[in-house]
Amino acid sequence: MRRRSAVPPAPLPQRDGIDPVRVRLPADAEGAWGTVGAHLVDRFAGAIGAGRVTEMLAAGRFVGADGVLSGDEPYVAGRHVWFHRDFVPEPRVPFELGIVHRDERIVVVDKPHFLATTPRGRHVTETALARLRRELGVPALQPAHRLDRLTAGLALFVVRPGDRGAYQGLFAARRVRKEYEAVARYDGAVALPVTVRSRIVKERGVPAAREVPGEVNAESRIELVGRRGGLARYRLRPVTGQTHQLRVHMHGLGLPILNDPLYPGPGDAAGGAAVGPEDFGSPLQLLARVLEFTDPVDGRALRFESRLRLAAWPADAMA
Repeated sequence: MRRRSAVPPAPLPQRDGIDPVRVRLPADAEGAWGTVGAHLVDRFAGAIGAGRVTEMLAAGRFVGADGVLSGDEPYVAGRHVWFHRDFVPEPRVPFELGIVHRDERIVVVDKPHFLATTPRGRHVTETALARLRRELGVPALQPAHRLDRLTAGLALFVVRPGDRGAYQGLFAARRVRKEYEAVARYDGAVALPVTVRSRIVKERGVPAAREVPGEVNAESRIELVGRRGGLARYRLRPVTGQTHQLRVHMHGLGLPILNDPLYPGPGDAAGGAAVGPEDFGSPLQLLARVLEFTDPVDGRALRFESRLRLAAWPADAMA
């Protein structure tokens, strides 16, 4: 099997904490592209328009390993090209990241509600990763896992690229003990504690995940911790990590998490992705409270606890 050559380092620095886009020119079996510029226009015209690609070439926005590209360079399959995309202005999420722990290998933060962990879709510069790179001055920082955008709480980032695989492996192998806290309505008819096991699928382009018949791929332990009138505080311990798993399992029990726009309770608005301005005053009442694991590099037993509190269950009401 033919091995690909190593990817050269990016010749462009990060911008606003975001890496440049890297393109590897594919094989040109039919000779469709005589020049690098012809391929770039063909490749990106549908997304931003052929005229915009031409303008970016004229402005020196596309760069190869050996310098700025004019677009007239002969097409060579396998060549790498880098550029920075145009960032659409994003409204700032009006909450700050809290540093829970920082050393030479990892950074553990309290991610606020509404802030995505990593760039994706319409959330690019307003993400925990981009903010941390800018604020800490650590351009190589990478996430070890992903925390749902609407969920607040602990997220782990890795400082050195060579260590990232070891920490990601902890999550992939389920060697990280995770504990969440949620506020939802109280229902005495729901027998707790309970371990929920089901099959959850998330279809591309569909905002909500759903439970379907079939082999179990999602498991959560749900416990009642305290009650205040019609609301209750729950401890959630996921064994697996399917998309929206805790939100789906709580909804399936008839205990939808408070302020959940995708898995609403009776009388709430129908679930769906938010399109307009978000209501920062009504965050999803779900918090990643605890991360506990054995450090894969030095063998230390580590335990981190969030300093955040859910608005619907303030500190003076903790049970």
